[in-house]
Order: sequence, then C-alpha cells, then structure tokens
Amino acid sequence: MNEEFYKALFSRQQAIDPVPANDEISAWATRLLNVLFPERLSSPDYSLNEIRRFFADSEKNLLRLLEATKACEDCSNEEICRNFYLELPELYRRMRTDITATLNGDPAAKSEFEIIRSYPGFLATAIYRIAHHLLILGIPLVPRILTEFAHGETGIDIHPGAHIGEYLFIDHGTGIVIGETTIIGSHVKLYQGVTLGALSVEKYMANTKRHPTISDHVIIYSGATILGGDTHIGERSIIGGNVWLTKSIPPGSTVYHQSAMKVISKQ
Repeated sequence: MNEEFYKALFSRQQAIDPVPANDEISAWATRLLNVLFPERLSSPDYSLNEIRRFFADSEKNLLRLLEATKACEDCSNEEICRNFYLELPELYRRMRTDITATLNGDPAAKSEFEIIRSYPGFLATAIYRIAHHLLILGIPLVPRILTEFAHGETGIDIHPGAHIGEYLFIDHGTGIVIGETTIIGSHVKLYQGVTLGALSVEKYMANTKRHPTISDHVIIYSGATILGGDTHIGERSIIGGNVWLTKSIPPGSTVYHQSAMKVISKQ
C-alpha cells in the first residue's frame, strides 16, 4: 500500500468525534438491567446499601459515557443523567408491563423468571425502552448503539425513535423490524418476521412520518408487512400471517393473506 492511502486513513481518523466503544455502552445498559431484574444474575446478593451505591455508580458511568460522546457538545449531560435516573422507576414499571403481557399471552411461558432470563422479546423491548428514553432526553448515537446491540443479541430490530405503549408482547421475535416513526399502542402482540416499515425510503423523507400507526389491542401474526406513515391499523384488529398492507383499516378488522396452494398426492 502507498503513503497516500495511509495519509487518507489518518486524516479520517483525526476528523472523527470520539464516542465510547459499543461494548462499553452496551455493558452499562446490561449492568442496569441485571440490577433491575436480578433474575438475570446467577446468585444476586446485593444489600440495600449496595443497591444504592450501584445506582450512584451507574449514574456516574452514564455521565462518563455521555461526556465522552463528543457528538453532542451542547448537551447538559449532568441534567440528562439526573432526569434519566429520576424517571427510571417509571421506565421499570413499563418494562414490567411487557413481562406481564408475555406471561399472560404465551401459553408456553411458565414464569416471569423464564421470560426475564430467556425471552429475546423481553431483552429487545427492555433495551429499547432505555434507548428511547435517552433519545427523548436528547442523547445522540448512544440510543441507536443500544438498540443495535439488542438487534444483534435477539434478531429484533427496534429503532429507538419508535413510540411504543405498555404491555407489548413479542412472541419468538426473530426478524421483527419496527421503524423509526412507528407508533404502537398498548396491549399489542407481534409475532416473528413482522415488518412495520416505510413505503418509501427517499432521504428527503427523513423528518416525516414514514412508518405505520398500530392501535391498542392489535395482533399481527408472523411474516406480516405493514408499510407507510399514513397507514393506521384500527384497534382490536387482527393482521394474519404474510399479509402485505399499505392502507389503513378500521377498528375490529381482520385481514388475511389468501395463498394459492395445492397439495398433489402421489398415491
């Protein structure tokens, strides 16, 4: 390789704003989940004082990560950290509604412990709720790094900008995609392979609503694709597997995909 190539790489290196390693950011969120949900630990034995100290240290660690993220020079990082931890009990309550929805909605779920320890849907939604809250507080980059960590761990891709209500139940979950401007109400059930996406992905649409709105008590079965910012799924509707939907439907609708399938017996 020639000297010009080395110089080009060096120039790019000098131009990049520092951001902590992805592993550091995901480790902060993982440690936070481990204390919020001790079921994730092999033998939790924190004393009350140790729990207090953990949250004090966790807040300092978040501040350190934000201070090291130079992409937001105008952020009031101390205030952001203080607000995040002040509102953490409400965030925790929302996470617990997702556990309740899963326990009530999945006949295979035997306990909250099983859901917290092993269900990818729980991990993906818990990390999303942390990331979304940081995004609402004005933090750049870190929220997306967190949800991409969860994406890699679970196969569930939830953009931190999506707005998701309480009692979300994700069953199996592999291949689910929830776009940035998606709005999901409460008591919604999503199965594997569901896409809540944009009908068009032109760059000029960056600041417009590109993804659908899903009302309360909607069930969307595996492989369904719902696209478009003007697409509104009315409450208590059922979207069947493999449906491709780009238009709004009224409350109480049932939409199924009709496939042409023929079974030929050789006997």
